Amino acid sequence: MKIFSLISIRNLSGLFIFFLTSAGLFAQPNFSGKWSLNESQSDFGNSEFRMAAVTMDIAQNGNILTVESTQPGFDGGEMQQSAKYNLDGQPCENAGFMDMVRKSVITWEDNKNSMIVTTTMAFEGNEFKTTETWKLSADSKTITIDQVMPMYDGDMKLKLVYDKK
Repeated sequence: MKIFSLISIRNLSGLFIFFLTSAGLFAQPNFSGKWSLNESQSDFGNSEFRMAAVTMDIAQNGNILTVESTQPGFDGGEMQQSAKYNLDGQPCENAGFMDMVRKSVITWEDNKNSMIVTTTMAFEGNEFKTTETWKLSADSKTITIDQVMPMYDGDMKLKLVYDKK
């Protein structure tokens, strides 16, 4: 009976440690914080047209990711944009440029270290689709967003790097 209880305690301890460590291994990164574009680390491709957010204020609560961003406007001023995303894979809709509706779905890479935001917009009868892969650095001080936008002459690829304020 003593041997059985020692084995049971050992097994329970092992299971407890497994669940504690596996919860950390499979947890989604938390992108919350105030972020600032690091232009020197970013790659805007061949485009001189930069509409990347200069700042982002991100709140991640449960299955909702809220992003408040500021980006350059066409008139030289600033544009504010707000978006909410479902982190559980359910589609969501947000307002886009010129009253377009942005339909987005978030999926997670198998390792849960990166989220993929697939967004579709309709513009003048055409469907426009972008894919963003968001990665949080191990020290949670940098977000890297790899963005792919199909264009008539090939994909436009951007790498946007944001530092935590």
